[in-house]
Amino acid sequence: MNATEGTLSPEQRQILLRLARQGVERAAAGQPGPDVDLGSLPEGLRAERAAFVTLTLRGDLRGCIGALQATMPLARDVVEHARAAATEDFRFYPVRPDEATELAIEISVLSEPAPLAYAQPDDLLTLLRPGVDGVILVSGLHRATFLPQVWEKVPSPALFLDMLCEKAGLPRRAWRTGHPDILIYRVESFHESSAVNP
Repeated sequence: MNATEGTLSPEQRQILLRLARQGVERAAAGQPGPDVDLGSLPEGLRAERAAFVTLTLRGDLRGCIGALQATMPLARDVVEHARAAATEDFRFYPVRPDEATELAIEISVLSEPAPLAYAQPDDLLTLLRPGVDGVILVSGLHRATFLPQVWEKVPSPALFLDMLCEKAGLPRRAWRTGHPDILIYRVESFHESSAVNP
């Protein structure tokens, strides 16, 4: 699965985007929900899968929250993370009701993360696949991830890893000296304008 291919049908993508939009708008208005009636949803949306919801406002990041491990049905995961991206991303103030309708929503459904074996830090520069791999870096109690979409803004593997270390609260070049655990995953990502014609 690469950043645009996947296993969800256009209809399933539309359902998830509609639920995410409702979650963002309700969270911004201080309202609960939406309720997710799993019995009325296609099987693929009832399966336990992990997802991230990314909000942008005029092209700028406005919130991004998700999970690396599946803990609930995908439809509920998307609603919870849409609400959290709107109101709980510590990097931003909560989304206001008047800006909620202006936000662009992107959903990234994750594959199961897998460890990436490497002998020397420089091996990572050739093992990581820009634009394909989402990366999780773990060093002791420090942990961070970048979705594959981050490669669009940071195409250099060395800079990508430097920034990931920084996000994890480590020195930028800690990946060269500390031999952190690296896990990779892929995503099926889609947004409102791509859901029907991926």
